[in-house]
Amino acid sequence: MTLEQVTLEDARALDATDPLAAYRDQFTLPEGVIYLDGNSLGALPRATPAALADVATRQWGDRLIRSWNEGWIDAPQRIGAKIAPLIGAASDEVIIGDTTSTHLFKALVAALRSNPKRHTVVSEAGNFPTDLHIAEGAVACVPGARLNVVAREHLAAELDEDTGVLLLTHVHYKTSDRFDMPGWTARAHDAGALMLWDLSHSVGAVPIDLNGANADLAVGCTYKYLNGGPGAPAFLYVAKRWQDALASPLSGWMGHAAPFAFEDAYRPAPGMKRWLAGTPAMLSTAALETALDLWADVDQHAIATKSAQLFDILAAAGDALGLDCVSPRDPANRGSHISFRHPHAYALTQALIAQGVIGDFRDPDILRLGLTPLYLSHEDVWRAGEILRDTIETESWRDPAYSQRLVVT
Repeated sequence: MTLEQVTLEDARALDATDPLAAYRDQFTLPEGVIYLDGNSLGALPRATPAALADVATRQWGDRLIRSWNEGWIDAPQRIGAKIAPLIGAASDEVIIGDTTSTHLFKALVAALRSNPKRHTVVSEAGNFPTDLHIAEGAVACVPGARLNVVAREHLAAELDEDTGVLLLTHVHYKTSDRFDMPGWTARAHDAGALMLWDLSHSVGAVPIDLNGANADLAVGCTYKYLNGGPGAPAFLYVAKRWQDALASPLSGWMGHAAPFAFEDAYRPAPGMKRWLAGTPAMLSTAALETALDLWADVDQHAIATKSAQLFDILAAAGDALGLDCVSPRDPANRGSHISFRHPHAYALTQALIAQGVIGDFRDPDILRLGLTPLYLSHEDVWRAGEILRDTIETESWRDPAYSQRLVVT
């Protein structure tokens, strides 16, 4: 099957042998909607509403404060251990809580403080903006530190004896370009720097092996491919070899060695617990844990295989329309979304949403379509390609209503 010959029958044949097809029934998907934005907000797992109701009515309503000793207080470590296999980490190297931005700040400041002889954080121009914003704030908290943001092709040349941390997003939020994790980690280490990865567009989308790559630190969100829900707690990975050497700059009471001893002075807890700060948000934490239970037996290589198949279907549709696909064609070099450049990408995105194909827009000219293998079928994606073709050929996107900018794009 060549890309030019993808047919509805081809898509249905792939669905008939799809080892992930049964997971679709584990999600609530609106009738008449093809959801291609799971790379921004994952779909709702069917089990989540009941889990939230249990937390609200039984754990909070009936058990009240007793629930802290009945599973709440250990949730950050327990749930971190459930994420660990998805990122190639040991169960005691991951913890959840806070946000990706907060974890990134903690990791950057801790890494810079660990080696006062190195002052520079190197990162990529065009990285997800919050990563660069947080990095700006982090270096401002460490005397003498600075942020060096350069184009991707110049990153290697900028690693030198002053580099303390190389901060990279594994899969680019806009283009879907994927860094070679082992290769770039080795480059950072060869320069004497620590390697910090943002896995927000990777986890649940592509196979990840942090320990195999010898990574030092990583952060990531859980509301995209992991389906943890809007604002779900983020995760932080610290390689075991660094856990005693690094100290969180946010010395909150949950990270104290004995939080209920109520000591005035701070003593960091051993291991990953020292990275906790405030009280866990148990409603969102429960939603995340329920979503992660779906991943317990998911084959990550099946995820990668299906992602590549879904990409090929939409890439063929885009090629037939003459669209400029800015995502790498080699699946080893990308994540699990596909991006097309179009001069009126915002209006095109809104026109597709009006027809039930939900993707998103990234400034200035990118139509971004997420490919989430757990609940998308090949037929879904084929039909999305047909709707894309009709929208462009009829130029229905020219309706002025589709050009009116909303706050969230």
